[in-house]
Amino acid sequence: MVASFPFTQTRSVIQRVLLLTVVGMACGLPAARADGPADNSADNVRRVPKLGIEVPAAEAEALKAELATLEKSLAELRQAKPGSVQQQYLPDVEIFHKAVHDTLTYQEFFDPKEVGAATELVKLGQERAAALLMGAAPWTTATGLVVRGYRSKIDNSVQPYGLIVPAVAVPKSVPVRLDVWFHGRGETLSEVNFIHQRLHGIGPINPPDTIVLHPYGRYCNANKFAGEIDTLEAIESVERNYRVDPDRTTVRGFSMGGAACWQFAVHYADRWAAATPGAGFSETPDFLKVFQKETLTPTWYEQKLWHMYDCTDWVVNLQHCPTIAYSGENDSQKQAADVMEAAMKKQKMNLVHLIGPKMGHSYHPDSAAEIERRLASIVAKGRERLPQYVKFTTYTLKYNRMAWVTVDGLAEHWAEGHVEAEFNIDNRVRIVTKGVTDLTLSMPAGWCPFDPSRPVRITVDDQIGQAPAPQSDRSWEVKLHRTADGAWHAGPRPTTGGLHKVHDLQGPIDDAFMDSFIFVRPTGKSPHEKVQAWTTAELDRAIEHWRRQFHGQARVKDDTQITPEDIASSNLVLWGDPTSNQQLKAIVDKLPIEWTAEKIAAGKLSFPAAEHALIAIYPNPLNPKRYVVLNSSFTFRDYDYLNNARQVSKLPDWAVIDLNTPANSRWPGKVVAADFFGEGWELRPPRTMP
Repeated sequence: MVASFPFTQTRSVIQRVLLLTVVGMACGLPAARADGPADNSADNVRRVPKLGIEVPAAEAEALKAELATLEKSLAELRQAKPGSVQQQYLPDVEIFHKAVHDTLTYQEFFDPKEVGAATELVKLGQERAAALLMGAAPWTTATGLVVRGYRSKIDNSVQPYGLIVPAVAVPKSVPVRLDVWFHGRGETLSEVNFIHQRLHGIGPINPPDTIVLHPYGRYCNANKFAGEIDTLEAIESVERNYRVDPDRTTVRGFSMGGAACWQFAVHYADRWAAATPGAGFSETPDFLKVFQKETLTPTWYEQKLWHMYDCTDWVVNLQHCPTIAYSGENDSQKQAADVMEAAMKKQKMNLVHLIGPKMGHSYHPDSAAEIERRLASIVAKGRERLPQYVKFTTYTLKYNRMAWVTVDGLAEHWAEGHVEAEFNIDNRVRIVTKGVTDLTLSMPAGWCPFDPSRPVRITVDDQIGQAPAPQSDRSWEVKLHRTADGAWHAGPRPTTGGLHKVHDLQGPIDDAFMDSFIFVRPTGKSPHEKVQAWTTAELDRAIEHWRRQFHGQARVKDDTQITPEDIASSNLVLWGDPTSNQQLKAIVDKLPIEWTAEKIAAGKLSFPAAEHALIAIYPNPLNPKRYVVLNSSFTFRDYDYLNNARQVSKLPDWAVIDLNTPANSRWPGKVVAADFFGEGWELRPPRTMP
């Protein structure tokens, strides 16, 4: 029922590495479509993904018939009791139906051979369904190449991931090393292609006694935004189903996968035993200038938003993640490691950068073997759970934790926040901060090294204070906050009843689409023809492009159908204006930007409502633990699909759009005003656009 192969643990490292030349294409090592200067015209943007071939009618009908049979089995499985084996492993079956159904529905077969692959996947889905209806799930104990799935919190879609499962992982008797491998760019990497590859190709890495996880990443986005959450959810799924050693988990990748590896290494440095990025890109502006030969003219807020995924800004965090970079000597993507190396030198850190002699965009066998040798040594030691000395940089509370230090407040988002913290066993903690207003220091049960009979002396920015002693279970936690006069105080910040930017509620607009969201469709009509036409077109586009770029189905509900459960559980994306959308009408007077039938007013700026629209993100006044978003999905558009380094946030927390300029491949219209809200979600003195 699952493709499997025997493991030969005595196979030499070199032999395993040489598999690169055999299966590299199957794992997306070389880009399926090379980006370049030809993709620099925003007026002539090719479709990504391109439309596939027309499937012959007879083959299409045969697939539909097989899908209908599988759907009947799925319908029966969905009736099983919550918590049953059928419910637990249902996503492992649904992935086959979704992959083939969507590839057929959205014309994403790119080669006639893929129709045969789809037929194979439907049959495998039917075999799994038949077994699951009998209460069995044999693939869950299979070794070798296994494909599994999970249900995403973002849009309730099922998403696939591939595994290599060694024999030692099946009994769950000992924790197993986990390597996460990020695939390269593949504009034709449909779910059918991905699953088929993961059932038939080992891939470029196969360390002994190691589970290798291949996340799909929701298609071709360098594992950013929903693709980032895909990886985290896939890891969680693997940890539920196998006994994984969290101290021996690594992140690895090449090309676009190398870019993904860089950002996971700097944002989640304390989670990994090591990172091995190869080629790819590590930031946006310099890469586009060098690799894409693009002339950049960013707005001021785009430059600030580059901080989110520009790994050069976060290099200090690699102090907590052993890193081995690789580049081919003649590969233009060597630039990624070069700029990271330069950034690290500014922090007095030295990057291990292996360079394949005379190699282009591929691994040299000797370099690959050296990576495996070094990585095995690192993993044998394992990650450091409680480092005595923490250095942490962040630009957003989205990424706010390093080991035992959590940043709970920043002086200003998208400006550098930095913490250096050190503890000594004599119950002393020393902290130096920059741009940080709130901290939590926390050590889990059993890990605090302090004497539990004495309080802890804390020095923060040369201010000396005292914190409670550890608990009897050797856990310890203290909160600190800085007041307007610069003084630090123990304890949480006193509540004032107002809003404050916090982790996962800090913006920008794109953040709403990294968790559960619902598009809320207006049932009314705007009194303004331009607003009505624009919001209708943008909603239709958002639904289509969510599927096209993130391979899920956006949940859409009418404004009159939103329930208290929806408000409690999801970010609500409200389309329309206060006249057409009842949900927006109910909260518009609680937003910091005024929107009436006559005008949109942001402080001293005012725009006629008949020809302008508001895009914004804000804590939902009906549930401040969730967002409301006005008139926007993810903010990068068609032009940005052409190069993964362009796939970054394009708009801040709010923007006013002049509808006299039509939407295009880069913007939803002319942005006439835009800004970030302040740390209390307040409207700052806004600026007009040039």
